[in-house]
Amino acid sequence: MRVAHPSIDEGRMNAHREFQETSGQPRTDPSLATPPERFSRFYSAANLQSKAVPPREWLVEGLVPNKTVTLFSGDGGTGKSLLAHQLAVAVASGCDWLGMRVTQGRVIFLSAEDDEDELHRRTDEILRATVRNYDDVSGLTLRSLAGEDALLVSERGPALTASILFQDLEARATNEQPALVVIDTLADVYPANENDRAKVRQFVGILRGLAIRQKCAVMLLAHPSLSGLSSGSGMSGSTAWNNSVRSRLYMERITEGTREPDPDRRRLRTMKANYGPIGGEISLTWRDGVFVAERPPTGLDRLAANARAERVFLALLDEWAVQGRHVSASPGVSFAPTVFAALPKAEGMTKHALRNAMEALFSRGELTLGEHGRGVNARKHIERATGAGRAR
Repeated sequence: MRVAHPSIDEGRMNAHREFQETSGQPRTDPSLATPPERFSRFYSAANLQSKAVPPREWLVEGLVPNKTVTLFSGDGGTGKSLLAHQLAVAVASGCDWLGMRVTQGRVIFLSAEDDEDELHRRTDEILRATVRNYDDVSGLTLRSLAGEDALLVSERGPALTASILFQDLEARATNEQPALVVIDTLADVYPANENDRAKVRQFVGILRGLAIRQKCAVMLLAHPSLSGLSSGSGMSGSTAWNNSVRSRLYMERITEGTREPDPDRRRLRTMKANYGPIGGEISLTWRDGVFVAERPPTGLDRLAANARAERVFLALLDEWAVQGRHVSASPGVSFAPTVFAALPKAEGMTKHALRNAMEALFSRGELTLGEHGRGVNARKHIERATGAGRAR
């Protein structure tokens, strides 16, 4: 009988571990399990010449890509579960979502937060708001896990393994072939430390495997961490969450400092989009039980918004000048739009709006660059141009 050299066995074990770590698959003891079957292959890029370039597939153009995981975060009570439910109804019924077309198909909505009665009420409100009936959502499969063990994976030392619930979900997806799977929420389905980068990547890899195998979009709902809330990034735990997913959306309340002028208004922001533009925002209003996108701004609306951003920028610049503090026109820790957007007196102005305001003020000659410090410590800062008026 042929006996393998110990170093060869060790090499196989190491290769097996490396494959599972990089592929996001649960790692098992190679002495107890054989390496997973591989479907990938090496091929020459020249062979692609004779093939048509496959189009990018979207569930929602520019926001929710197909065959991958979208992380959708928002603080408790902002309405992310409702907005995700609206998307589920839109996909199942073929209607628009926030004024955008969606790819129609079946949907599986897994909720660990809401019971069946709440899911019923929410579905009914969405159908009435979209002028649809229950026959239109025959392709929407709901499951409430409220009060049950909702973990999709089990934690075994350094590895995560798919739970029986995940296997049930995959079996259902195999049977229904959905266009979308919604999982609400991360805190209920993920047992490990959210700051454990390795396990975060494993978990996202497991969900992405589901998306690839079933050729569907997977939307994972989550709550941001305290730092994610305070910074406005919507991040949850480790940055590995942001780095592992291909798309990340953030829903937030619209505030002016610590005040919320209109509790029915929200903002949906594109925080990450590997396959599309980032930085997009959709203003939402809660109306008749659902969220609706506010109408696109007219030319007059944009002029008013720009004027307000310029007024806020100049007022804050004047206040800082009186205090002997400086801000910069160049990206960095003292970049004026970033610094001002984080202040309570910013009136809810975003960094993007304040940056546009700064550029407009520079172009009209109302702002100029001054200098403070001496020698190697000399730094440039923004100041009003000589003769420019005070804040309007």
